[in-house]
Amino acid sequence: MCGIAGYFGAGLDESLLEAMNTCIVHRGPDGEGYFTDGSVGLAHRRLAIVDVAHGQEPMISADGKTVLVYNGEVYNYRELRAELEGAGRSFRTASDTEVVLQAYEEWGTEAFDRFNGMFGLAILDQHRGQLVLARDHFGIKPLYWANAGTEQDPQLLFASEIKPILATGLIEARPNERILYRYLQYRIHDDTEETFFDGVRKLLPGEMMTVDLATGRFRISAYTRLREELAELAKVNTPYTQDVVDEYRRRFTEAIRLRLNSEVPVGSALSGGLDSSAVVVTINRLMQEKAEGLEAVGAKQNTFSAVFPNAINDEEAYADAAIAACSGNIEAHKIKPTPEGFDADLTDFVRTMEEPIISSGPYAQYCVMKEASKHVTVLLDGQGADEMMAGYIPYYFAYLRQLKAAGDYATLAKESGSSLDIFYRLGRFRLKGMASGKKTVSMGTLLKKSWTGKFSNESFGNIPANLKARLIDDLFAKSLPSLLRYEDKNTMRFSLEGRVPFLDKEVVKYLFSLSDEAIIKEGWNKRVLRDATRGLLPEMISNRRNKIGFTTPEAEWFTLMKERIYKVFMSNSFYSRPYWDREQVLTAFEEYLNGKNDADTMIFWRLLNVELWLREFIDKDEAPADVKADKSDYEANPGKELDIASGSGVYRRYPLQTGVFAKDTELAPAVTSYVTRFFDGLPGAPEEARAAVDGKAWYLLVSEKIVAITQGRSFPVWEIEVTPAARILSKFVTRTPAGIGLGSPWSMQIAINEVGLPLIAKAAAASVVGKVQGKSGVFYDVVGHNINAIDGATPYSLGAASNSVKLAPKDPEGVARALSAAVRAALPAGAADLFGGTAIMDANDLGVVVMGHDTDLPTETIAGMFKDNPQGQGAQATPMSLVFTQG
Repeated sequence: MCGIAGYFGAGLDESLLEAMNTCIVHRGPDGEGYFTDGSVGLAHRRLAIVDVAHGQEPMISADGKTVLVYNGEVYNYRELRAELEGAGRSFRTASDTEVVLQAYEEWGTEAFDRFNGMFGLAILDQHRGQLVLARDHFGIKPLYWANAGTEQDPQLLFASEIKPILATGLIEARPNERILYRYLQYRIHDDTEETFFDGVRKLLPGEMMTVDLATGRFRISAYTRLREELAELAKVNTPYTQDVVDEYRRRFTEAIRLRLNSEVPVGSALSGGLDSSAVVVTINRLMQEKAEGLEAVGAKQNTFSAVFPNAINDEEAYADAAIAACSGNIEAHKIKPTPEGFDADLTDFVRTMEEPIISSGPYAQYCVMKEASKHVTVLLDGQGADEMMAGYIPYYFAYLRQLKAAGDYATLAKESGSSLDIFYRLGRFRLKGMASGKKTVSMGTLLKKSWTGKFSNESFGNIPANLKARLIDDLFAKSLPSLLRYEDKNTMRFSLEGRVPFLDKEVVKYLFSLSDEAIIKEGWNKRVLRDATRGLLPEMISNRRNKIGFTTPEAEWFTLMKERIYKVFMSNSFYSRPYWDREQVLTAFEEYLNGKNDADTMIFWRLLNVELWLREFIDKDEAPADVKADKSDYEANPGKELDIASGSGVYRRYPLQTGVFAKDTELAPAVTSYVTRFFDGLPGAPEEARAAVDGKAWYLLVSEKIVAITQGRSFPVWEIEVTPAARILSKFVTRTPAGIGLGSPWSMQIAINEVGLPLIAKAAAASVVGKVQGKSGVFYDVVGHNINAIDGATPYSLGAASNSVKLAPKDPEGVARALSAAVRAALPAGAADLFGGTAIMDANDLGVVVMGHDTDLPTETIAGMFKDNPQGQGAQATPMSLVFTQG
C-alpha cells in the first residue's frame, strides 16, 4: 500500500512532484522515489508490505522504457508471475509490483482486467508513446486527477489523494456546488467522477486514462466489463444447494487467505456484525488448520473493535461472542471513541476525509485504525458484503417489488410474511415519529431557495424493483464507493493497509451467478454467508437481523457537543455562506435539542461537515474589508476616520485592538495594559500621532460588551432555555444589519427573565399602538432602556460575543470610575494629569448610547464622538478607544 502522484504537461518539474509527495507521507512512510522524463513526472511513497527489502518505486523495466508507480496489492500475483515466466520472462524481485509492471509489458492495458486486488497506478510507456492511469475494478484504491491546462494543451495532475493536486497551486480550491447540493439535499456523494472540488475528478472503478505523449490528448475508458458481467451472471440463477454453500465457503476462505499474505503484522477489524465476524472466524479456522501463508497473523489474531458502553448502538456483546468462538486465539483490542475525543480530532478527521461524508460514523473507524496502527500494518475489514448480499433494509423492498412485478405472488406472500419483524421495527419507528406530534424538519427547509433554485433539474433515485440490478448499482455508484473512500482515508491516515476480502473479484462473480435465494430467503439476507459460516459463528451473530453498522452514537454525542456545534453554526463564516439560512438552522438545532422537532442528526452533521470542510480547504483566511489584522494603535479601523467634530470640539479617536475578553478576565488590569501599551509605543509612532497626543486632554471610551462579559452578564445560547413565548415574540422584532437585539429567541428569553413576560407583552402592545400613531421607541420606553442594551449573538463578533446574549452591564458609572482610577495609577504623571475620565458606550452602526461616565463632558458630546462607530461592530476586535481633544 502506498501513495502515488504525478503530472503530464510542459513547464512542470520535479519540485512540483516533491510538493505533491510531501502531502502523502502518511500513505508511505517507508520510502519515497521520483522519476521525470520530459513532460512526465512520477512520484511514490512506499508502505512496505510484500518483499520489504525490494520493490522500491518508481520501478523501471529492464529496458528502461516502462516506468510504474503503484498503490495497492494484486493478490493473484503469484499465478500471474508463473504465467509470465512461462512466456519467457524473468524477475529480479519477489514483489507484486514487478508482476504488475511485467504484466503490462506483456499484455498492455489488457493486463488490468487480469488483476484480482486493489490498485491505483500510473505507467509511463515509451514503447507505445503513452502515459496510462488505472484504478481497480471496485475502486478500492483512489486515483484523482485534474487538468490545469486546456484540452489542446493539457497539464494533467494526478494523485492518490486530493491534497497533492491542490498543493501544486495550479488548481484553485473551489467548491463544486452541484456535488455540494446533491450531498446536502439527497445525502449522496461519490456516485460520479466529480468530487466536491471544482475541477478535480477521479477515475471510476474499472476505468483507465490514456495520454498520448506526442499530442497530449487523453481519454478515459473502461478496461473491464465487470459491471456488465455481473448483470449477465445475475441471469444464470444457479439453484441454491449445499454444494453452492460449500463452493462459496471455499472461495471466500481463499479470498481471505490471499489477503493474509504479508511480511508485516496483519490484524482484523471486528465490529460484531456478521461480515467482520465472518472474516475473523474464518481466519481462526485457517490458523487451526495451520494453513500456509499465515505467518503475518502471528500466534494470536489481533482484532480491533469500537465499543460504546451503554449506548444504543453498542455491539460489544456481539464482538465478544465472535472472540469467544475463536477459543483463545484472539488478542482483542477494544477502542472507546468518545465525544470529547471526537471534538478534539474533528479538524484532523475532516482533513483526513478530504471531502464531506454522510455521518460521523466513520470516526469510529478512524479511532480503530489509529489504535490498530500501533500493533499491525495490515488490517482486514468487512466492507462490501452489504452491497452484494442485501445488507440494508431497502433491499428487502426492492426484492418484494421485483417479485410483485414478476407476478410471483406466492413467493411474495412467503417473503412478506417472513419479514414481518423487520417491517414491524421499521413501521414502529415511523409511527412513533408521526405520533410524537413533533415539527417535521427536512434539509430543504434549511437551505436558501436562492441557491437551491440553481439545481432544480437535479434528482436522485434508486433502482426500485430489481434486486441484483440495485446491488450492482450500489456496488459501483450509490453506496460502496463512499464506504471505500472512508476505508482508504482512515487506514492510510495512520499508515495502515486495509484489505477487503468480500471484494475479491472471483467471489463476487460467483455470488451473482447464484439465484436470488442465495441473497434473500424467508426474510434472511446474506443467506449464503450465514450458511457458509454456521458452526464457526455463534448463533447470536448468525441469526442477527438488527443491523447497526460501524457508526457512532451520534444523537448522544451531538447533545454533549452542543456547545461546539452552536459555535460553528453561529460563526461569521457559517452566517456568510450562500447555501443555508443560518437562522433556520439555529432554530432547528435548538428545537432538536429540546425535543421539539423530528430532525435527524445527519442533517446537522452535513451542515457542520460542509462548514468545517470549507474552512479547511476552501477559505482563504482573508479578513473582511473592514477588519485589519494586527492593526496599529495609531491608525483608524478600515473605512473609519480618526477625527470627528462633536459639540464645540474636534476629537482624535485611536481604537485599540485587543485580545478576547472572557468571563474570567479582570477588566481593569486588562484595560490598563492596553492603555499603557499605547503610551509606551508613542516614541515609535508616526509623527502625526505624536503631535495629536502631545499635551492634549484625553478620554477612555470602552464598549459595554466587554464590561458585561467580565461581569458574568453574558450567557451562551446553549445555556438558555427558550420558552414558546420567547420564540413567538422574537419573530415580531425587526432585525438590523447592526445586530439582532431581541430578534432571536435567546435574547428575547433573557429579556423575559430580566423583567418578566407581562411587562414584555405590555411593551409590545404599546409599541403596536405607538407605531400606528407614528411614534418610535415606545417599546423601550415601557420596558426600560436596560433591555435596549441586550445584545443578541451576532456572527460578526469575536469570541464569546458571537454565540452569547449579553445583558447591560451593572453600574456602568461605577465601572467608569474604577477604570479611571486604575488608569491614573498605571500611567506616568504627564499622561495621567491630562486624562479626563472614562465612558462606557453602547454603540453600533445605527446609534450610540452613553451608559455611564465620570468625565466633565456633556453626555451629548461623548455620544457625538462615537456617532460613526469608530470601533466597528466587533470583528475588528477594538473594544476601546483613546480619544484626544484636538481643538
